[in-house]
Amino acid sequence: MMRYAELWAARPSAWDCAAAAWRPVTALLRRRAAEVTGVAAGLAPDWTGAAAGAARDGIGRTGRDLAGTASLGIEVDQILAEYASRLAAAKARLTAAVSRQPATGIHLDRDGGVRAEPGADPPTRRLAAEMAAGIGAALALAGAADREAAARLAALTTAIADGWSTPPPSYRPPPGASPQLARLWWDGLSAAQRRWLVNHEPELVGGLDGIPADARDQANRLLLDAHRRRLLEQRLRLSAQAPLDPLETAALLRLDARIRGLASVADRLGDDAAPRAYLLGLATAGDGRAVVALGNPDRAANVVTYVPGMTSELGSIDRELTRAERLAVRCAELEPATGTSVLLWLDYDAPDFLGEGTRDAHATAAGPALHRFQEGLRLTHEGPPAHQTVLGHSYGSLVVGAAARDHGLAADALVFVGSPGVGVDHAAALRIEPDRVFSALAADDAVRHARPVRDLVGAAGGPLVPLAEAWLGQREDRLWFGRNPADPDFGGQTFASTPDGHSGYWNAGNPALDAMARIALGGRP
Repeated sequence: MMRYAELWAARPSAWDCAAAAWRPVTALLRRRAAEVTGVAAGLAPDWTGAAAGAARDGIGRTGRDLAGTASLGIEVDQILAEYASRLAAAKARLTAAVSRQPATGIHLDRDGGVRAEPGADPPTRRLAAEMAAGIGAALALAGAADREAAARLAALTTAIADGWSTPPPSYRPPPGASPQLARLWWDGLSAAQRRWLVNHEPELVGGLDGIPADARDQANRLLLDAHRRRLLEQRLRLSAQAPLDPLETAALLRLDARIRGLASVADRLGDDAAPRAYLLGLATAGDGRAVVALGNPDRAANVVTYVPGMTSELGSIDRELTRAERLAVRCAELEPATGTSVLLWLDYDAPDFLGEGTRDAHATAAGPALHRFQEGLRLTHEGPPAHQTVLGHSYGSLVVGAAARDHGLAADALVFVGSPGVGVDHAAALRIEPDRVFSALAADDAVRHARPVRDLVGAAGGPLVPLAEAWLGQREDRLWFGRNPADPDFGGQTFASTPDGHSGYWNAGNPALDAMARIALGGRP
């Protein structure tokens, strides 16, 4: 058990710094591993024979050893950052308990002992008992965190000495496997076999819902440099074809956007800001995709999945991460003793243009993936179930609504902001209690004008339909994709937003940000 004075003097930020110190080291090891692997591949065309084969094998082993060392460094980083987070929560609980001490009537000694003064009235004695219980709970949480971190580091040290990586059996979950199957398979592996998979098959581990967040983070971080190298190679080949025609120029701009997006992801992964970021998914095909968690969702009491809207892509991920960060910070400010993880789920093909944004095809296609992801979060969570919230902005609200309607979502609350409709006309159709559905629509949000006029324009309107829908309307309560979820007749709950436009729900001082944070924490707006 950690003592009162030790917890009072503890500095969680020092452990955050210790975790952050590993990140540039592991990033360097990842780059060196990628470079060595590239050297081995480059030997193949011009050098053959026994010596060439031996050289390639030796260089390949060196690359794998470097990658393995990098994954171990990521694991140490995770352990230290999670310890810092739990220690900070314990200190917040301790501070909350001690701050209840009145000016007179209760004595708190230097060892954390609490007693009511002789002759204290019953309310004072009850308060003393509550303070003692709060201090005890804080010390118990800190002690448990201390023991767990020490045990995990000791197990890692033993694994390094005794053989930290062992090939697993040949079976692998098939593509599109359910989170339940993936978790059952993962639980049947030893720690050494899991580490082998992280290092040798990171694409498999990093993309499977139902695999714990720490393993997915390790795998996707190992893939980050390879993704960047492939994009840079594509850019070099394309730019070498100058002069470029308009289509090639557009392709070059899209490549540059994805390269910038990868840089933004890498910057946040290497940032020493709390909470630590976990990379749960990454792809660079098309417009690019990423799933980034701020805080470990497997250990947080509250988990928020944020689904962004139209024009969201890897190239704009910095904007979306900023929104997720603002929500995470506000949750921590409101309840510092309760862990909250906010995830950016950019794992669907968002519409790029207004014409696409007036149709539900992208949202319908995204439904199965969002359903699987939420199911995976439930399965991998440690301890009591987390309070799970799914938040959709703009077209992302339709993604959330369509997934809930068609597949169901493992969620305790659904939140819609700036919504053009969620694919249903009543909250009850979302397979969740209507009083756990929350919406806000700012008075100056342009989405208010996204009303259907297809009956007026008709099929003959063709490409003019989206423009007509954007500026004309039939009924105030109906939008492109059904009844306005912020309308009282939708049957859910509403909360206020200041007139900050379509993207201002996360702005400082906007009551919508506070409302979203309170909902994420399991409360009401």
